[in-house]
Amino acid sequence: MTTRGSRSEKVKRIFHQFDENHDGGLNRDEMAALVVAVNPRVKFSDEQINAILDEVFRTYGDFIDGEKGLTYEGLLRTYDDGAGDVDRDFDALGLELTLDETKASMASEASSSSIVDERLVESQKKQRTAAWAVSPNHGIVFDDTWKIVDDLEILVKRLKAKQAKDGKLKADNIDAFSDAGWSRELGPSSEISDKRVFWEESGHEYAAFVRELGVLRSRADGARSREQAFDGHMAIGRVLYEHQLFKEALVSFKRACELQPVDVRPHFRAGNCLYVLGRYKEAKDEFLLALEAAEAGGNQWAYLLPQIYVNLGIALEGEGMVLSACEYYREAAILCPTHFRALKLLGSALFGVGEYRAAVKALEEAIFMKPDYADAHCDLASALHAMGDDDKAIVIFQKAIDLKPGHVDALYNLGGLYMDAGRFPRASEMYTRVLAVWPNHWRAQLNKAVSLLGARETEEAKKALKEALKMTNRVELHDAIAHLKQLQKKKVKGNGGANGEGSFVVVEPTKFKTVGERTTLRQELANALEIRAFQRITRLSRCDVELLKKEMNDGEVPVSYSGTGVPQRSIRKPNLEEILRRLLDFLKPETFQGAVKAINERILSVFDDTGSGRVDLGMFFAVLAPICSGPPEKRKRVAFDALLWRPVNEGGGAQIRKADATRYIKLLRAIYVPSHGASEILELHGEDLSMMTFTEFLVMFDDTDWGFGIMSTLLKLETGDRNRHGNRVCSVCRYPIIGSRFKEIKSHFSLCNQCYSEGKVPPAHKQEEYKFREYGSEAEAMKDKCKCFTLQSHSDP
Repeated sequence: MTTRGSRSEKVKRIFHQFDENHDGGLNRDEMAALVVAVNPRVKFSDEQINAILDEVFRTYGDFIDGEKGLTYEGLLRTYDDGAGDVDRDFDALGLELTLDETKASMASEASSSSIVDERLVESQKKQRTAAWAVSPNHGIVFDDTWKIVDDLEILVKRLKAKQAKDGKLKADNIDAFSDAGWSRELGPSSEISDKRVFWEESGHEYAAFVRELGVLRSRADGARSREQAFDGHMAIGRVLYEHQLFKEALVSFKRACELQPVDVRPHFRAGNCLYVLGRYKEAKDEFLLALEAAEAGGNQWAYLLPQIYVNLGIALEGEGMVLSACEYYREAAILCPTHFRALKLLGSALFGVGEYRAAVKALEEAIFMKPDYADAHCDLASALHAMGDDDKAIVIFQKAIDLKPGHVDALYNLGGLYMDAGRFPRASEMYTRVLAVWPNHWRAQLNKAVSLLGARETEEAKKALKEALKMTNRVELHDAIAHLKQLQKKKVKGNGGANGEGSFVVVEPTKFKTVGERTTLRQELANALEIRAFQRITRLSRCDVELLKKEMNDGEVPVSYSGTGVPQRSIRKPNLEEILRRLLDFLKPETFQGAVKAINERILSVFDDTGSGRVDLGMFFAVLAPICSGPPEKRKRVAFDALLWRPVNEGGGAQIRKADATRYIKLLRAIYVPSHGASEILELHGEDLSMMTFTEFLVMFDDTDWGFGIMSTLLKLETGDRNRHGNRVCSVCRYPIIGSRFKEIKSHFSLCNQCYSEGKVPPAHKQEEYKFREYGSEAEAMKDKCKCFTLQSHSDP
C-alpha cells in the first residue's frame, strides 16, 4: 500500500492537474472532469455527475473555499475517507512522481537522524493521527507501526464509506443518558461525549475488512522483535477502538497481552473493550490483571492506579456488585483527590445501596471540583429526594437539566419527585419531555398515564395507557386499564390519591373486627405485607433456604474477635455481597443491585449500627432463613442451624445459648416488624448461660406475642398473593382484587389486602364497627355462601 508521504504527493499532483485556473480550489466543472478522468470505463450521465458532486460538496463542506471549490486538503480527506483509491486514480491518469517529489516522499516516511526531518515526521504525525499515537508514555514507538496504522486508517475509512452509503452504519445517541464515567484512556480522565456507532458485521464488506485486517496483524506478528510486535498490536487495537470496532480491537489487545503479560496497558484496554461489549465479568478479570501488574511494577505505574480502580468499580457495577464497587471508587479518590469522576461514581454507588448522607457528601465534592457536571447534579438531587429534602432536590434537578436539556435520568427522576408530591400536571410535563428524547420509554409512558389520572385528565390518561400497552405487554398495564374502566363506570370522585382512588374514610384499628379464626388481623396483615414486599424486592422468596445451609458448610469464614472479645464469623459488606450474588445468581445485575440496596437498608443498617462495615454472618443467615423459599419447618431449622454455626455456640452439641436465641428473635422482630422498633434489642439484661434445644427454640419462634408468629400470615400471602377473584374489584381503590378478599358481612363491600391493612372503607358505609371475613379465593366465598343457604333452609319452618 502507499505510505503517507507518497499518497499526499500523488494527491497534490492530481489536484494541480485539474485546478485549471490555479485558484487553489476545484470548482464543480473541475471536479466533474476529475471524476470522469479517473473512471475512463464508466459512462456517466449528467444526473449521475451532479449527484456525485452534490454529495462531495455537501459531505466536505468544511473544505469548500467559496467559489473556488474543494481545496487540496479536502481532496486529500476524500481519499482518506475511502471515497477513492489514490494509487488507482494516479495510474489511471498516467502520472508519475518526479525525482524531487520522490525524495520529498521518502523524507516524510523515513526515520532520519536530521533535526529537520524529525520535525517534519513529528509534524505530520500530529496533524494526521489521533493524539494518543504521539503520547510519550502510551504512543507508537516504532516507525514500521506508523505504516500499519496508516494502512489501517484507510481500511476503516473505506469500510465506513461503504456502510454509510448502504445505510448500514447506525449511531446511538447516548448524550441523553447519564455517563457511566469509565476511563477510556490511561491518564487524566476526560469528558466522553462520543456517539456510539454500531457496525453491520454480517455483510460482505465487513468480512473483506476483517481479511485485510488479518494481513496487517500478520505484519505486526512478523516484526523484528517482540517489543515491535507488541507496539504493532497495541496500535492496531487503539485505532480499532477509536473507531468503535470493539470486537476486533479486543483481539489485538489480547494478542498484546500474550506478548507482554505483565504490561498494564493491554489488560486495561482489553477490559475496556469487554466492558463496552457488555461482558462485565471478563472485563473485571482483565482490570484485576491490570491492577496486579500495576502494583507489581512499583512506582512505574502508580499514576495509573486511580483509572484502573475506577474502571474495575464500574465493571463490578455492571455485574450489580455495588458495595464492592464502592471500595474501588474510594481507593481511586484517596489516591487522586481531584478525580471528580471517582467521587461522582462513589456518590452514585452509595446512593444505589441506600446510604444517602454519604452519597450527598461525595456528590457535593464532585460538583465542587466540576460545577458543570450534569450527572452529578442529577444523582445529588435524587439522593436529596430520598432524604426528604424535595425543595433543594427540585433546584438541583433543574440545574442538571439546564446543563443538559435532554438529560433523561434527571427529567424522569424529577417527574417521580413531582408524583410523590402530588404535583401531577408538572409530573406529566416531565414524562412528556422524557418521551420526546426516548420515545419507547414504557415506564415514562405508564407514569405519564398515572400522573394524568391524578390530574383528573381521564381521557388523556386512557390514551397514554394505550400507548404504553403498545410498548410492552406487562400485566400491570392491563390492571391499570381495568382500574381506569372501573373509575369511569362508577364515576367516582377522587380523594386526592395518586392512583385515582375513590373517596374513602380511614377507620381506627379498634373498629375493625374479624369473623372466623382464619381472618387475619389488620395490623398483622400490614406487617406481613411489608415483609412480603421486601421478599419481592430482594427475590429472597425464590432463594432455596438449603442454599444458606450449603454456604455455611462450604464457606471458609475465619473466626474474628470484636472489641468485647466475643468470637464470631464476621465479614465485610463487599464480601457479604459476593455471598448474596451466589445465593441470588438467577437475578439480572440491575435487579440484584436493587436487592442489595433493600437488604442494606433494612437488615445491614440494623446489624452494623456502629458503622464498622462488618456483619455477623451466622446471625445474618439466621435472619434471612424465615423469608427464603422452602417448607416453614425447614426455614426454622436452618435459622437454628445458623445460630448453632456461630462460634459462641460451638461445643454445645445440638443446643444453642438461650441468650443467643433471645437476641435473634428480638433482632428478627426489629428488622421485619418495624412497629416494635429496634429498642427491643437493647432490653437484654445480664447473660443467660442456659442452653436451648431445637424444640424449645420452635416454641420461642412461633410465639404470637414475643416470637415471629407473623410467619404464618406471611406463608398465607406467599401461597395466595397471585389469586384473582374473578371480576371483583376493591370498593376503595377500584383495582382488581388479588390475594385475599375481605368482605364486610353487614354492608357486603369488599376490600383488597392493602386497603384492609390501611383501614380504608367507602364513606357510603359508615358504621360503628366493621366485621370482616377473609376469603383466599372465590371458591371459598362460594362454599361460605352455600353454607349460609343451607343453615337458612334448616332454620325455615
